Amino acid sequence: MFWLICITAAVLLTPSPSRAQKLVDPDKVAPEYREAAEKRRAEQIEQRQCAMKAEVRNVLPRDRTAFLLECLQGKPETK
Repeated sequence: MFWLICITAAVLLTPSPSRAQKLVDPDKVAPEYREAAEKRRAEQIEQRQCAMKAEVRNVLPRDRTAFLLECLQGKPETK
């Protein structure tokens, strides 16, 4: 019984794989949508860069959304 509890706790505490969105590849969309795909890819890259800044600065989960919004709006970051 003890082993069952330990195994269950280990499974629940292991981090799940990230469900991050893949980068848009403008070359794989129809020509009429290529410009929009390029813009979306630029947005995704900017979002990833801001997320990396948050990780480097060890931003708390409760403050992460505000940090990301400020970063994406181009405001100077605090901390």
